[in-house]
Amino acid sequence: MHFVQAKSILSPKNGMNLYRGCQHGCIYCDARSLCYQMNHPFEDIGVKENALPLLEQALRAKRKKCMIGTGAMSDPYMPLEEKLQLTRGALELIHRYGFGVAIQTKSCRILRDLELLKAINDQSKAVVQMTLTTYDERLCRMVEPNVSTTCQRAEALRKFRDAGIPTVVWLSPLLPWLNDTPENILGILEYCRGAGVKGIINFGMGLTLRDGDREYYYAALDRHFPGLKQRYIQTYGNAYELPSPNSQALWQLFHEKCEQYGIWHDNDRIFSYMMTFEEKEKQMSFF
Repeated sequence: MHFVQAKSILSPKNGMNLYRGCQHGCIYCDARSLCYQMNHPFEDIGVKENALPLLEQALRAKRKKCMIGTGAMSDPYMPLEEKLQLTRGALELIHRYGFGVAIQTKSCRILRDLELLKAINDQSKAVVQMTLTTYDERLCRMVEPNVSTTCQRAEALRKFRDAGIPTVVWLSPLLPWLNDTPENILGILEYCRGAGVKGIINFGMGLTLRDGDREYYYAALDRHFPGLKQRYIQTYGNAYELPSPNSQALWQLFHEKCEQYGIWHDNDRIFSYMMTFEEKEKQMSFF
């Protein structure tokens, strides 16, 4: 971990990353890709120590309230968040200034902030996004080694449902010959139905690999699944998009089950919902 001074904290679309890098160790993480020009080891987390003053300044300067997004490039609930609490501080500012938030994670540490997220949602809108990729717990521990298991994340989603906070699941990526099976899709969708998730985002039944990400992924395949790397290379070469051989059947199953369960599965509709600010009747809060 090292500290850096950021020049700004909000992107033109009101997204923010309080950290750079990640401790979770997911073997497929696109954020490792060289195109993002990270000039330090991925696990040596860059902490934006002036993030909260920058965020407060940005929120105070905005003429209109909006949704603030976080978690797209760096998980806001890595282990170091327990000590640093930058995410907690950012949520407190978002609540104080009356903005909404769409926050994405793979960690049940987010439950620490359930009451604060509920306060934001009571005032405007808070959307909790949780990535679920692998129903089998043993396989989950191999491909996402340092995060809450899928079962634990599903339980967290149920707790947010009980608190009246809307949730969205990212079903991505599906790893060819590992979790690209009907059983995996059905298991995750059953979790989603049980947790009452509003929508599921999916950009394709497969994964993407860029330079930097590809090497890390293939090294993990060599450790855990000897011989599988060669199958990838023979099938996909150095392609960016690696669709599952079962892609068409999995897509059909996904859409049919989402329709049956009443879960949104149109990406544009879900993103529009998450980006739309909603101001509710003001209530007193202790935050």
